[in-house]
Amino acid sequence: MLATALATVGEPLRRVDRMERAVGIIGGGTMGVGVAYRFAVAGASVHLADIDLDHAKQSVAQVRASLDIGVERGKLGQDTAAQAGARITAVASIDDLPEGLALIVEAVVEDMSLKADVLGAAEQRRPDVLASNTSSISIDDLAAGLQTPQSFAGMHFFNPVWAIHLVEVIRGAATSDITLATILETVGFLGMEAAVVNDVPGFASSRLGIMLGLEAIRMVEEGVAEPEAIDRTMELGYRHAMGPLRTGDLVGLDVRLAIAEHLAGVYGERFEPPALLRKMVAEGKLGRKSGEGFYEWPQG
Repeated sequence: MLATALATVGEPLRRVDRMERAVGIIGGGTMGVGVAYRFAVAGASVHLADIDLDHAKQSVAQVRASLDIGVERGKLGQDTAAQAGARITAVASIDDLPEGLALIVEAVVEDMSLKADVLGAAEQRRPDVLASNTSSISIDDLAAGLQTPQSFAGMHFFNPVWAIHLVEVIRGAATSDITLATILETVGFLGMEAAVVNDVPGFASSRLGIMLGLEAIRMVEEGVAEPEAIDRTMELGYRHAMGPLRTGDLVGLDVRLAIAEHLAGVYGERFEPPALLRKMVAEGKLGRKSGEGFYEWPQG
């Protein structure tokens, strides 16, 4: 199937090239900022939309600040960062996105109703390809309200987007070969790798990652070991780049909880969130973004 997709890719890719990779990103949170960063560095013109123009401008400023950090750390050249920053435009609303973009990526919070509304509005801008950055919600469910579901698929980026070079590409039942091929070519354009999976709730990454993370939280809850020791066993014993508890802090424990609750509704008790996770989220201990989770995180 993948070979068929790649063999039929010509026309959409010519359109992408002709449009100089003009893309739209909807949602200026952590993931939207990271996705915008990645496209801008690769050479795309990026239109970043949020709830209003002020929020969109703040998100663009965050992208540019992250580019500056990349220069400071020797990851980017100064000219590259400056050119990438100049390619990003703040947009006040979805309706203000240019029509006919090569790609629009929805990157709002993990809420089915909100995502469906955003995707429906984004489709009216007639992009060649429409994608959701969802980490767990069924692509077929999100496609149910779309007029052109064949042009829709999942592009699940990982946080931090500039450091993790993987995109989980989720093919829905209606996703066409041409759409899949265009997304795979776009992933290559970003200098990233793709893992193509079929549409099931949680896909591959969230089902595995959440299961490991929930069990690690249960181990803390039961007093098996301190978070550092649990993470160290996975980092050194199993060669994971980062342990499950530190990963949860980085992603956001509120995000982890929302995904776990969604998967528990689909798969049952094995994904039921531990009481400790619910307690920490209720107390505002969300991980890096709040300054405290299973670890202390410096702010500012």
